[in-house]
Amino acid sequence: MVWLRTLLAALLACAAQAADWPQFRGPAGTGIADDRPLPVQFREGENMAWRTAIPPGHSSPVIAGDRIFMTAYEGERLLVMAVERGSGEIEWIREAPRPRREHFQPTHGPASPSPVTDGENVYVFFGDFGALSYDAEGNERWRHAMGPFINQNGHGSSPILADGKLLIVCDQQLGSYLVALDPDTGEIVWKTDRPATTRGYGTAGIFRPEGGQPQVVVPGAYRVSAYDLETGEELWWVRGFAWQLKCVPLFDGDTVYINGWEIGGDPGQQQQTPTFAEVLGEHDKDGDGLLSHAEAPSERLRQARPWSEADLGGDGKLDERDWQFYAARRAPINNLVAIRPGSLRGDITESGVLWRYTKSLPNTPSPLLYRGLLYLVKDGGIFSSVDPRKGASVKVGRLREAIDKYWASPVAGDGKIFVVSEGCTISTIEPGGQWSVVETSQLDGTCFATPAIVDGRVYVRSLQALYSFHAP
Repeated sequence: MVWLRTLLAALLACAAQAADWPQFRGPAGTGIADDRPLPVQFREGENMAWRTAIPPGHSSPVIAGDRIFMTAYEGERLLVMAVERGSGEIEWIREAPRPRREHFQPTHGPASPSPVTDGENVYVFFGDFGALSYDAEGNERWRHAMGPFINQNGHGSSPILADGKLLIVCDQQLGSYLVALDPDTGEIVWKTDRPATTRGYGTAGIFRPEGGQPQVVVPGAYRVSAYDLETGEELWWVRGFAWQLKCVPLFDGDTVYINGWEIGGDPGQQQQTPTFAEVLGEHDKDGDGLLSHAEAPSERLRQARPWSEADLGGDGKLDERDWQFYAARRAPINNLVAIRPGSLRGDITESGVLWRYTKSLPNTPSPLLYRGLLYLVKDGGIFSSVDPRKGASVKVGRLREAIDKYWASPVAGDGKIFVVSEGCTISTIEPGGQWSVVETSQLDGTCFATPAIVDGRVYVRSLQALYSFHAP
């Protein structure tokens, strides 16, 4: 009966992980918890189990058993920490190596990728070093140096675990790739280059089509690609997206949902750009087949930021690949897309897309698929419900007490949706086509992280503190 004991152990392990919040946006990246009673109000001293001051960090908390894992930074130090879930006490803090300093914008930081846990160990990724793993007691298991990376805003893609592999998206201006590491040793299992994409901040998801092999779906610049989980081979891709995608893919049966938004990508905002050959013919004064900074065809392109974004290799010259990506950035396409890959392979842009939705799309927050509807939140407190069968708007409205910027993704449980703004305003929303706001709460601080939900508690992280809330 050894097989029976093995099966029972596997089932118990799966059940334990399902009750945890093991990665960014929880189980399988869905943002959905079980239906245990959850609070409606979120205020200090009201429904609050504890509040713990912590170092700043933009990563979201992940939870396994009695521990909450996070990354953070303090001055020049990169930190990994564990908090006891019941009491909020900090159990341990470990410092990760930091051999370099990535550039990042003010709404970003050196500790943005969220950890992932297998229930016993925790795995983290820092753009300033690479990947590390610790056991539950904070003992380092292995480290795998990676980079340096060419990414103007720093890294934001979170690692995930699937079928005995640690998967990390390493998109950058030049040399993007997807890598699978062995969770026990940190050694490379496979590594696949992604030359068709530049920098991005999306987190991968695992698509398990009925009767087919598991696939790693990666939102990237201008396109979304799927890879064989076992080998890393690219299987299919869909074009027609903006650059710098930041979302997590969602899966519902045989359908994949991906959102992408970028400035200038709404309908009618796209700009046409001449071909590289046309630009060379007019501006390549020295005839070397490249565009130097002095030969740039516009004053705007010669400015520091546009030029550094166009010069992907950082060599002071634009080649044809640089120009093609520059042209694509001037004509991004913002859309929420439903894809049904089936057994299709290669470019399935025409054959595999069910619909494209273009209204009121978020920049950073990923969509939420909950109880038969898609939900979106974007800057300004604009909240939407969308029919996932047709890609049709059901209701678009404003969270009038939470008109703010939004970085955290919506999460849900117990028939409630929770949305957290940058100013730490928390909207509790009753889901449905004609959704409604039930309660608006306010915490002190600044919030970038997506909340976690486990065992009837909601954990909210600000740059200043970690909170635990429960139902009355």
